[in-house]
Amino acid sequence: MNRKLELSVDEKGVRLDGYLSKRLGDYSRAYLQRLIRDGLVMVNGKLAKAGQRLSQGDRVLITFPPPPQSALEPEEIPLSIVYEDDDLLVVDKPAGLPVHPAPGHPNHTLVNAILSHSIEIGAIKGTMRPGIVHRLDKDTSGLMLVAKNERAQVSLAQQIKDRLILKGYLILVKGHLSPERGSIEAPIGRDPRNRKRMAVVSRGRDALTHYQVISYPGNYTLLEVTPETGRTHQIRVHLSAIGHPVAGDSLYGGRSPILGRQFVHSHRLGFTLPSSGDYVEFESELPPDLKEALERISLL
Repeated sequence: MNRKLELSVDEKGVRLDGYLSKRLGDYSRAYLQRLIRDGLVMVNGKLAKAGQRLSQGDRVLITFPPPPQSALEPEEIPLSIVYEDDDLLVVDKPAGLPVHPAPGHPNHTLVNAILSHSIEIGAIKGTMRPGIVHRLDKDTSGLMLVAKNERAQVSLAQQIKDRLILKGYLILVKGHLSPERGSIEAPIGRDPRNRKRMAVVSRGRDALTHYQVISYPGNYTLLEVTPETGRTHQIRVHLSAIGHPVAGDSLYGGRSPILGRQFVHSHRLGFTLPSSGDYVEFESELPPDLKEALERISLL
């Protein structure tokens, strides 16, 4: 089934393809231009062209075609399962494991692993990412929610949309961050100078990140971060923007000799169970590589 999305334009003079690229950061500009060429984008009820200029108040209707038939195969990849019931899994994802298939890694992902564990997840229709209601970067470790049926997926997705799910991350950043408690509110969109990065941009999507300092190991700061919104690379972009990039994050300026990946761990996850309506919360300890990094810092 085709999925439709309608947008109300809040600026003027911008090209249609550029506007969609900024508003829909999860999709590449090339993909959005292809939708326009295929007649799947309309402006004010008329077929659109990629280069046409928009006016404030224009209505843009995008029709997303169904994904191609998935070749997803179950794979017996070890999973650390923190909680499971008939509706969902809470998985402690290791760093280095992609969440879902994509160009460059068509298999050996978390989705392949959960299909092997719970074959019923494959019955969730209309997606190449069955069960996935939120994401972690490939090199981020920690807790993730996975729905096991469509009813649970809808419930959990709505909780995320309504900002009712608690997500807490342990983050190590360069330098001593002050004040010890604060919030970063800055819009995030695709970096106009590097399409592989996100950035704080004036016309990006609203983004809000809260943080609390835990300690100051060496010339670093260990934080608990709780994002209120869920933009792509939000935590990494916000912390880099205030001059304290995440340690080990080469994409946003935090390259470090003590880490082979970014120091980001999803350590706390709270949500309401779709079945009972009860609120539950789970925690995950730092994995060995991040514990070792903190120990190395203390010896510097």
